[in-house]
Amino acid sequence: MIKKKLRILMLTPFFSPNIGGVETHLDDLCNFLRNNGHEVFVLTYKPLTTDAETLSFEKHTSIEIRRINWVGNNLFHKLEPYPIFEFIYLTPLLFVYSFFFMAAVHKKIDVIHAHGINAAFIGKVLGKIYRKKVIVSIHAIYDLPKKPLLAKLLKLTLSSSTVLTLARKSKEELIKIGLDKQKIAVYTYWVNQSIFKPLNRLGCKQQLGLEYKFVVLFVGRLLEIKGVKNLLRVASRIVNKKDISFVFIGDGPLSTAVKSASVNMGNVIYLGKIDNAQLGLYYNAADVLIIPSIYEEGFGRVILEALSCGTPVIASNKGGIPEALDPSIGILVEPNVDDLYHALISLYERKNLEALRKCCRLYAEARFGIENAYLIEQSYVS
Repeated sequence: MIKKKLRILMLTPFFSPNIGGVETHLDDLCNFLRNNGHEVFVLTYKPLTTDAETLSFEKHTSIEIRRINWVGNNLFHKLEPYPIFEFIYLTPLLFVYSFFFMAAVHKKIDVIHAHGINAAFIGKVLGKIYRKKVIVSIHAIYDLPKKPLLAKLLKLTLSSSTVLTLARKSKEELIKIGLDKQKIAVYTYWVNQSIFKPLNRLGCKQQLGLEYKFVVLFVGRLLEIKGVKNLLRVASRIVNKKDISFVFIGDGPLSTAVKSASVNMGNVIYLGKIDNAQLGLYYNAADVLIIPSIYEEGFGRVILEALSCGTPVIASNKGGIPEALDPSIGILVEPNVDDLYHALISLYERKNLEALRKCCRLYAEARFGIENAYLIEQSYVS
């Protein structure tokens, strides 16, 4: 822990109550910084991908949050395949707002912490104007060899900043486009392991009315790139196994498809949005968490939460996910229906399931504790 108490500007297009792994991480980070005596100023948009009412301005102990009205309705997800249009969508208004904010309070700010490409660009400009240290967190893997224009934008934007990446794979792709490896550090999310902890599995199943079920849990945005359609196909393939239930938590463009499956198939349950603090009950009721993503997922925060609850994971071998798992606590697969099906059936038939469970909590305690936050805090002054 650093002794100097800092005033930190957080720039991010997404913040709670928008729902997602990055948003939950930012909640954790802001709470950690506040608990360590720092002061945090958040500039963000009102929820862009989650239907939630929120205030334009909030002030609590050691934190101020300012949210800008902007067009949502999942436009962000529609633009994801087109990085330049996504950049144009997210950057200008947040830039203008941030510029005037810094003009008024720049003497109070010690460091700028930007999250994602758009905020990184804004942070770079503000850092130059007001001579502030800029830290950039990259929460995704961009597959840059296939996106040369995005690679050029990233190199220009990140060249003078300290960069924190969630996965070694992310660091490697940034080095390949010419960024200084000495200015890139890999960090890992952490979870509150007093909230996400093993509970009585049967008791949790009974509480949710799932006591006679083998529970397959999905937690995340209901998007095609998250592999939701493939998981529904797996559920359809084994609909005759009446003791298997597929539980979906989250919302998004495919929520209608999941709701329809819950009506037409007896083994699909759609719960919609669940508060993060309540997820421990569902992880503990689950026999396995499944992450069938078909894109280069950054890391997968839900993996950390499930493992902390003692729940094994089946996940696609995409992006940074393989860095979060090893064979002692999960199964990595190609994100296709056949491989997902066979991995699931192997655990359903109890092949290695109990051995995986015994290792999960110990694995999480060793890798995903609050200690991971100190690397970020140290980057503000190093």
